[in-house]
Amino acid sequence: MVVDRLGTTFAALSDPTRRAMIERLSRGPASVHGLTESFVLSQQMISKHIACLVRARIVMKAKRGRESVCTLRPEAIKTVSDWAISYRQFWEESFDKLDVVVNQMKKMEESDAKKHG
Repeated sequence: MVVDRLGTTFAALSDPTRRAMIERLSRGPASVHGLTESFVLSQQMISKHIACLVRARIVMKAKRGRESVCTLRPEAIKTVSDWAISYRQFWEESFDKLDVVVNQMKKMEESDAKKHG
């Protein structure tokens, strides 16, 4: 079975709690306990969110002594960024074409107004 990495990443990013966790981890690694303190959620719910981020390869979780420490993997976010950038050119070109059409319509309206005004 082929895994849709981008789909898995988007699914992980779709939850506001997970996005907040990513924001927290962008400032540096944190223990699972430390992440739990930052949110009004049970340890079990935090663990589920972390598991989702690990499956999406956005976060790495490693044991350090008794604690599990989570670290952000920026390359996963870069994949999303690269995907979005590929569409940016399409949208910018589309908006440029739309500007041309709108300007042509305005000129035609102005011309018609002068003829009939």
